[in-house]
Amino acid sequence: MKNLTFPAAPSIRALALVTLGLGLAAPASAADQATIRRGALLVGVGGCMDCHTPFKMGAKGPEKDLARGLSGHPATLRLGIPPKLDSDWNWAGSATMTAFVGPWGTSYAANLTPDRETGIGTWKESDFINSMRTGKHLGVARPIMPPMPWQALGKLAAADLKAIYAYLMAQPAISNRVPDFQPPADQR
Repeated sequence: MKNLTFPAAPSIRALALVTLGLGLAAPASAADQATIRRGALLVGVGGCMDCHTPFKMGAKGPEKDLARGLSGHPATLRLGIPPKLDSDWNWAGSATMTAFVGPWGTSYAANLTPDRETGIGTWKESDFINSMRTGKHLGVARPIMPPMPWQALGKLAAADLKAIYAYLMAQPAISNRVPDFQPPADQR
């Protein structure tokens, strides 16, 4: 596991720069580093970046925009009318892979960075774990919509969910206010 690397995986520097309110940096312990590495592995295997990191057009076609890693659906991207869905094609995704439409309505991949205004920066570890276990935002609010696989993630051991949370909190904070979920047109 020592040689594992993932695109845009954070350096442990992000955790080491945690301050005590006085601008003093606290170095990450070996246990913290191991937890973050475990979280990086789980985020990579779980495909979290597949939906929570927008795509951009690169030299060889669509590629993840790692400068906006895990920041969710771009706030500035306004999508047109979604395609007509029927029983054969009952859901669709945006070109950025951050917005999805189906019988549930239109859902947008959340900003999972520790930005305190637009991401999960104010969430406690218990909030994150409760969200994955209950399928509710912050563990008590609105439902987490498809295609987010919270049902599978919620079955992970608490130590693994804590590792994912530690990894997410070690990422650079990116300000990006994701649009709110839109219920189906007939329910608005």
